[in-house]
Amino acid sequence: MLSELVLKVALYETLYTIDQTLADALRVKGCPRANCNGRLHQANYSRKPRGGPDEIGDAMLIRLSFCCSREGCRRRATPPSVLFMDRRVYWRTVVVITAALLQERQAEHSMGKLTRSFGMARKTLKRWMAYFGEVFPGSQVWQRLRGRVSADIRNGFLPKDLLDHFLMGKSLEQGLVGVTACLKFLANGHDF
Repeated sequence: MLSELVLKVALYETLYTIDQTLADALRVKGCPRANCNGRLHQANYSRKPRGGPDEIGDAMLIRLSFCCSREGCRRRATPPSVLFMDRRVYWRTVVVITAALLQERQAEHSMGKLTRSFGMARKTLKRWMAYFGEVFPGSQVWQRLRGRVSADIRNGFLPKDLLDHFLMGKSLEQGLVGVTACLKFLANGHDF
């Protein structure tokens, strides 16, 4: 089910709508810098993410961002994103789902098959596994988020256990909602 969801354009459209909502909320607040209160102007930038469906529209290849209008500040303010994961080249969906699939250790989700399916190098997938196995469990982001989910989620099985938590028994159609909820949960834990 997860490998099918990664290629559903509807998932990316939903995630883009969430990104727009997060961006609108940031714009309304104004410049997040202390004692600035400047208005935020649109300052989006292009991305060329990999791994998703080919049919994704150009509008979704934009990282929503802002720049403070006040002279002397002019700092960039970038809202959280469910589409993009920091500076990684691949969509957040692809990073989380591919790592979770590899953790399942099933023959149809071997490292070789996953790298061929998503057109990535083995070292890229190994880097993601190291991130979720070593870096993310000790991060401040995960420490803040940890208390909001079940204690059954094991740090050594991230992101699979976290994704399973949001998918619990859902069908393919409902899986879109579960994956979206998981990605939104992860994105809102970041400080931007």
